[in-house]
Amino acid sequence: MTITMSALSAMDADELLPTGTVTLLLADIEGSTRLWESQPERMATALATMDQVVADVVDATNGVCPVAQGEGDSFVVAFTRAADGVACALALQRAALSPIRLRIGLHTGEVMLRDRGNYMGPTINRAARLRELAHGGQTLLSGATSDLVHAALPDQAWLTPLGCHPLRDLTRPERVAQLCHPDLVNDFPPLRRSTMPVT
Repeated sequence: MTITMSALSAMDADELLPTGTVTLLLADIEGSTRLWESQPERMATALATMDQVVADVVDATNGVCPVAQGEGDSFVVAFTRAADGVACALALQRAALSPIRLRIGLHTGEVMLRDRGNYMGPTINRAARLRELAHGGQTLLSGATSDLVHAALPDQAWLTPLGCHPLRDLTRPERVAQLCHPDLVNDFPPLRRSTMPVT
């Protein structure tokens, strides 16, 4: 999910990506390599569907996608409002994308621009490490994002606290919450990289 180079050249840098305090949504496909090996034709169709769904949902929730950020089948979306990021995550998880199951992490913080179309630094790194904890179909919020949206969640949505967990290569553990909704699977195994909360 990228912005085309023609669109990039037509946009001012300040219009392209939000700066200051930003909510970043990072998502990837659980078991992407395995799915491509076992179901290549189905995955090609599903990925085309996902790309269109992502484009529509990001547009509807006021998100902006960095130009070329995200490896493989992953993608990044930036939001000036944390509530919009959560609404985007919920819409993506509710979409019919089988066999694709998205792992999503949301974190809010001060961002650094690598160039006019991509982020770098601690905020996007923390969002990426948070995403690593998730299972397919699961959306995880950092403590910073949870605090901003707990009173402004989408209709029928709620947050389930999952405790404080270490993040790979980062010194500070993260207070993690799961975004839940009646339309989603809400019961998952322990988080991927930490089965016991940090005390």
